[in-house]
Amino acid sequence: MIASALPSGIQPATIGRMRIILVALVVVAVVPAQRPEDLIASGPMIGHVSETEVSLWARTTIPARVAFKYWPEGDLPAARWSKTVTTREDEALCATVRIGGLPFGVRYRFALSVNGDLAPRPYKTAFRTQPHWRWRRSPPNLTVAFGSCAYFNDPPFDRPGDPYGDEDQGIFETIAGFNPDLMLWIGDNVYLREPDWSSESGIRARYAKSRATTELQRLLAACPQYATWDDHDFGPNNSDWTNPLRGAALRTFKLFWANPSYGLADTPGVFTRFTWSDVEFFLLDDRYHRSPNEAPETMWGKTQLRWLTDALTSSDHAFKVVVNGNQVWNQDSPHETAARYLADLKRLRGVIDQRKINGVLFLSGDRHHTELLRIGEKVPIYEFTSSPLLSSLHTDVTELERQNPRRVEGTLFNAERNFGLLRFTGKAAERAVTFECVDKHGMSRWKHTVRLSELQRQ
Repeated sequence: MIASALPSGIQPATIGRMRIILVALVVVAVVPAQRPEDLIASGPMIGHVSETEVSLWARTTIPARVAFKYWPEGDLPAARWSKTVTTREDEALCATVRIGGLPFGVRYRFALSVNGDLAPRPYKTAFRTQPHWRWRRSPPNLTVAFGSCAYFNDPPFDRPGDPYGDEDQGIFETIAGFNPDLMLWIGDNVYLREPDWSSESGIRARYAKSRATTELQRLLAACPQYATWDDHDFGPNNSDWTNPLRGAALRTFKLFWANPSYGLADTPGVFTRFTWSDVEFFLLDDRYHRSPNEAPETMWGKTQLRWLTDALTSSDHAFKVVVNGNQVWNQDSPHETAARYLADLKRLRGVIDQRKINGVLFLSGDRHHTELLRIGEKVPIYEFTSSPLLSSLHTDVTELERQNPRRVEGTLFNAERNFGLLRFTGKAAERAVTFECVDKHGMSRWKHTVRLSELQRQ
């Protein structure tokens, strides 16, 4: 009866398919299209910047096409587009886009595009290529922010009891407010928990969750970000080269950061070097090749240590900043320190002295307190340890460590979460570096200035 009432040539099955299509069209009309900004999980982040190139990073919520529109500040009609990269599940939905052929010393604004549509950010996104100052003028002043130990609370994964990390994560916005030229992440940038470090997917999930923190986003886009790691973003507490997932940890690190390089062709790791102004930075890997603390044969491995000593020797920059996750020169520490690895440290100090390497400084983290150490009298080596950004504070300092004779008086700070600043200023031979400890509210807790002339071994 029903079939005979249908118009000629239309069958019941056809009517069913038409109804399904109609329902689908109604659903599409009711549900609004997903906005491009909703497809951004974290970022954009500025990675390594040279005189003519920039690396820009972002992570999406689903596989998507990512590109960047960029233009000289104040000249939007001159805008150009980067290449397009498609994020993939097997790469943790991360994309790093490199843009080359840029003029040096130019400030650019940029915007992130997802699937062909611009995704507005609620903060300024800009970068500046490095100036080409050599043989032309004095080195530019440089401000470097750095910190370590960023524990983002996650109750289902955390130990019971009081939160280990600071519930107030505004320190990242405080850092951005100082307008540093670059930010160094010294290690323990994320904290892998027990359910995380037993699988590559777990490691990636922890990195992704930490990177998506709302308060962090403005800082990621405020200046170039560089990073090394320590035990908690490599594996379990105090982990070493025997970590069975060290390869997975390295792959994840490379996906979430945009450093200029990672290790050597025949020596894996996160160590690298790069320059800003008259400062060269040497980021070390204190985990991938590390012997156990109980059998301290080597912290850095033979090849990395040779790379470091030769790189310091070949550097022609006034300041040479060595960055390590653990403290390096603190012989009175009851915790992890390179001072336990006597063969490595003896070799490093011997090369610095014998080859008369000038302007050497060290940065470190890990300790959950901040201090400035001074090693040696005639031509000292300074080590600025800054910690923590978010993690708990180390208030139970042993009497031996409290009386550490190598510490610059008045620089032990463990009353509040904090970060470090390095300010390189002055003309040529009058150059100096100022070390500064700043708490999470932006209050300066101490400063100490060292002239470049004090760091000369020749």
